[in-house]
Amino acid sequence: MASITIDGQTLDVAAGSTVLQAAERLGIAIPTFCYMKRLPALASCRMCLVEIEGQRRLQPSCATAITDGMVVRTNTPLIEETRSSMLDMLLANHPLDCPICDKGGECELQDMVMAYGPRESRFRDAKRVFHSKDIRLSPVIIMNVNRCIQCQRCVRMCEEVVGAVALGTVEKGMDTAVTGFEGSLASCDQCGNCVEVCPVGALMSFPYRYRARPWDLAETDTICPHCGTGCQLTVGARKGEFMRVRSKEEHGVNRETLCVRGRFGLDFIESSDRIKRPMIRRDGALVPVSWEEAGDYLRQRLAAVANKPAGGLASPRLPNEVLYQFQKLMRTVFHTNNIDCSSRWPTPADTLAPLVAGFYSRAPLQDVIGNDCVLVIGGNVTEENPVTEYLLRDAARRRGTRLLMLSARPSRLDADARAVVRASPGGEAASLGAVVAGLAAAAGDALPGDVLAAVGATAASDETGRLAATLRDNLSVTLLVSVDLLRSPEARVTLQQLNNLLQLLHTLGKQPAMQFLFDRANQMGAWDMGVLPAVLPGLRPVADEAARAAFKTAWGADIPSGPGADFGAMLDLCDRGQMGTLYIVGSDPLISYPDRELMARALGSAELLIVQDAFLTETAGLADVVLPAAGYGEESGTFTNNEGRIQTVRKFRELPFAARHNLAIFDFVAAARSQTLQPSAPGEIFDEIARLVPYYEGPTLDGLGSEGSFTKITPTPPAGAYFAAAPASTAAGGLMLTTGNSLFHNGYLSERSEILNTVANDPYVEMSAQDAAQRDLSDGDQVVVRSARAELTARLKVNRQFPKGLVFVPENYRAMRLNSLMRRGEYPCPVEVQKVHSSQEVDRTSQIWRGA
Repeated sequence: MASITIDGQTLDVAAGSTVLQAAERLGIAIPTFCYMKRLPALASCRMCLVEIEGQRRLQPSCATAITDGMVVRTNTPLIEETRSSMLDMLLANHPLDCPICDKGGECELQDMVMAYGPRESRFRDAKRVFHSKDIRLSPVIIMNVNRCIQCQRCVRMCEEVVGAVALGTVEKGMDTAVTGFEGSLASCDQCGNCVEVCPVGALMSFPYRYRARPWDLAETDTICPHCGTGCQLTVGARKGEFMRVRSKEEHGVNRETLCVRGRFGLDFIESSDRIKRPMIRRDGALVPVSWEEAGDYLRQRLAAVANKPAGGLASPRLPNEVLYQFQKLMRTVFHTNNIDCSSRWPTPADTLAPLVAGFYSRAPLQDVIGNDCVLVIGGNVTEENPVTEYLLRDAARRRGTRLLMLSARPSRLDADARAVVRASPGGEAASLGAVVAGLAAAAGDALPGDVLAAVGATAASDETGRLAATLRDNLSVTLLVSVDLLRSPEARVTLQQLNNLLQLLHTLGKQPAMQFLFDRANQMGAWDMGVLPAVLPGLRPVADEAARAAFKTAWGADIPSGPGADFGAMLDLCDRGQMGTLYIVGSDPLISYPDRELMARALGSAELLIVQDAFLTETAGLADVVLPAAGYGEESGTFTNNEGRIQTVRKFRELPFAARHNLAIFDFVAAARSQTLQPSAPGEIFDEIARLVPYYEGPTLDGLGSEGSFTKITPTPPAGAYFAAAPASTAAGGLMLTTGNSLFHNGYLSERSEILNTVANDPYVEMSAQDAAQRDLSDGDQVVVRSARAELTARLKVNRQFPKGLVFVPENYRAMRLNSLMRRGEYPCPVEVQKVHSSQEVDRTSQIWRGA
């Protein structure tokens, strides 16, 4: 510890702290331009200069480490004169175009000049002009380089935090200019974080430009709807019309950063394919009707199928209150446990629930990744959870966290990792088994004698051995697990090996923590709310008599005692003509389910298909009843993010057309079966959740606060036998197709964003340079991807980091209908990739898709 006195106030601080940090703790304001908390100090703007007793010159407080007994003054005549001179120099070349600058009203330079600036400039020379017109760096970012004050926040944010290195500087001194490579941002993530941190109007959002002024906007703090990181964002609307999204420096897991989907992808709420009125099927066509007509039709159809099984699918993008009420509706009104929250994979709840109860760390991500070692398993965090990637990069570069990677696909984080294990496509379970065996062997006598025999002796590679050794040598370990692992038919085995690894780390005293990396905003909440066939809210098994009794008392209705059917099993019931009602809320499984042929056939075979959605999806196009629901921003509620943090999703726009709130529609459907759901208001439902789900106990919907509230559960590692070793993965010998999210799209919401569609690359096929060379393919070629079922065409992207045999096609381009290539239970999917040799071939393939 060191003692420092600033302006007469004394404070003890940790060694290595800076004068600026100490001043902030004392509430003493020191102006800055180039300084940001999460960036290394640059000390270039000279606005934060202070006097330090015993030193001849003024010192930058952002880069001056405290020594014991240091005495500092922050406001003296010399300091005031220096600040005024610095601002005078900045204004000497800064264009005085505040009336037309988008930053007007929230410009840091304006604020600094008002507080510290000169009343009259001493400079009379003509202002420097780099360009007479603004430069369009990308579809979403435009630059006026004349306004730049050379703080380089944007350059450092891009390189240090985002890891994209899309911005840089040219020339020197007063001629320094920030720009992209060859005047563009072709290699950019388009996240707009450079716009967010720019203190002036040098970098601007092109979609927002000239649309409004800050004081015209009604702003609402809410949560991003795209992935499970749970970023806080502020939505600005003008006269009810959506204008922009920004982030706040001191709020949320993300602080001032957002990804491209969060910052620019919320305009999907203005999509033109909103469902305007209820629709029912008459003479084979969907016909708009009133809610009263829809109710009469629904009552008749529900009565006709009352004696047949029902099933329900709800989207993990919906708020907790909606998801909880949906499973309650299905269990009490439709008397079924046939409930699911994912159309892309089955969820092995019998393996998942003990894993979550035993090891899931419901704690701030910053704390969890502050452990000595972090192992990221599966998926591609760069494209699935970009802001989580920013935090992991920061932990590796600035906090000394040892980062390890195990996945089939490479990611940008590999460059910061201590060890990288490249699993074969679908071979994550075998690779995890090898790590477990390697760790057990390396631990040797530190383990009970029966552990090594229990986990088995799986052959290890140099990479898995190095990874296991790093786990052994560190005191605390965190596992971040991509939910993409659930796509594989081997998902249960993969979760078992994950359990083995966590058990082993716990036995070795490594204090293991684990969190999933969900690619849907409320997947954690969907599990917690019991939107699964085998568990009730709180992940309690439906076979648990005490749990059923508690919910029966609260709900006033019996609950089926046996596990229900997951979504795949529901489709089998439909296909066999045994499903009466299939109720789908906020999901488009005709696009997302990994077997389009089965999906289309099953939906057509259900006796009554009800779709409740904001958008007219392809699935809605097959429905018997379509109910227009509230979309994002049109109803309030809560999301539970990857950390287990409950956060408020706030309403910021009114319902359009004849849409109703999701909870009101559940009441409408229950009434069609002559029943009621109580309570049905969001706040009352949240109170019921807090009463019946112990780890949601405590906060109220109105009392969550700006940082939300963490669900309270203490992980209790299970004491029991280890699972058997995973079978060794066998080389397929050909190309294997995998899928997942791309950076610019992660589902049917982002695909409705016009802004994202301007920055998103065309649909692409990604494969290794070795595989491409063997097939005489080059980067940018049009190629055909062909499976046993169908084919598609797209542009080839050659990735030199890809392992041999892996082909990746993003799942989020509806026009491609990627799931037509796949067959349920076959993942990864064997394919062939060939070059398109003529425009006729492209036209022929396009015709195949138009007719599919």
